[in-house]
Amino acid sequence: MTCKLDESRGTCIVVQENQRIQELRALKIIAESLNQANDLPTMLESVLKELLQVTSLQTGWIYLIDEKGNYTLAAEHELPVALKSNNKKPMCEGGCWCLDRYQDGRLKRASNIIACKRLEDAVKFEWGETNDITHHATVPLRAGEEKFGLLNVAAPSKTHFSDTELALLESVAYQIGTAIKRIRLSENEQHLSILAERNRLARDLHDSVNQLLFSLMLTARGTKELTKDPQILEMLTYMQELSQEALSEMRALIWQLRPEGLENGVVSALLNYGKVLGLTIHSEVKGVIDLPNHMEECLWRIGQEALNNCKKHAGEKKACLLIEVKNQKVSMEIKDTGSGFSFTQSKEIPSLGLRSMKERTEAQGGTFTLLSELGKGTLVRVEMPVTKGEKK
Repeated sequence: MTCKLDESRGTCIVVQENQRIQELRALKIIAESLNQANDLPTMLESVLKELLQVTSLQTGWIYLIDEKGNYTLAAEHELPVALKSNNKKPMCEGGCWCLDRYQDGRLKRASNIIACKRLEDAVKFEWGETNDITHHATVPLRAGEEKFGLLNVAAPSKTHFSDTELALLESVAYQIGTAIKRIRLSENEQHLSILAERNRLARDLHDSVNQLLFSLMLTARGTKELTKDPQILEMLTYMQELSQEALSEMRALIWQLRPEGLENGVVSALLNYGKVLGLTIHSEVKGVIDLPNHMEECLWRIGQEALNNCKKHAGEKKACLLIEVKNQKVSMEIKDTGSGFSFTQSKEIPSLGLRSMKERTEAQGGTFTLLSELGKGTLVRVEMPVTKGEKK
């Protein structure tokens, strides 16, 4: 900035100082907001709105990007109509230059983007009003060497961002990246706490309720030796059978809470669980891979539900288990030749248990297949992708 008079030069310095103070206050407010946040979506929406207000920019959006390169529109503010069309489809599909630069490692710092491909397409295909926004700045969200996504900001007719603006955006982006890491670590800690609580419940059930049921079953058996009355004997036999059934159900519940044997792999765990249910399982494994913990637990939970269905609904005590690893994918099939039920792929999945299996599979980016026919049994098949980065 050039000022011809000393007075005007002094005014320029005061303006610059005031601007700097405002920026520091904004950073303080944003930092406090990030430190208090525990919910990731709410935090991203809030900090984006605050940032745009401080920088006098109009619109912005945040992409979260996973290790596979899949991106999600995690937050947005005042998007032009063209980018909101079809339920924000232009923002959620396809590629763009900032994502390409992020993926190939070229985007390491805050950067001016010459033009936005999504906005260019909006004009080209006449998706709607763009509010004269053609360019945006983009900043990677990171904490140390970890990358989490992108922060993009823009304003009407703005085609360039100064070094000062980019420095401010970079500072905020680093704070956001640090907050994302903190929240994810906190969520992981909560998950571990839940697992620990499940293990405690499993131990308590085993040490108290399980033993009481076993004692009740033995008491009924012993009392039968003390009477010859047919009616009493019948009642005691019923109590013994009921206790045995309750004991089996309790053991299955304990296994669901605490899958002993999962440390030896999901196949071992499912075979042991089948024994608890009184099922004979023929198993086959094709290919070798060390699955990540979250995927192994997902297969375990799906397998549990499938074997429970075999026990309760198939009308027989045999099932087949196949796990195959091929082309960076793991698939699991559980099949029985029992009573089956009438089902076609066009119909809605009939039970909550089957729907939960489908939801678990799709949460891992996989596909769920259910085949069943009256009198011809049921087959459940899940297939999930496994990348090199996910292997333990």
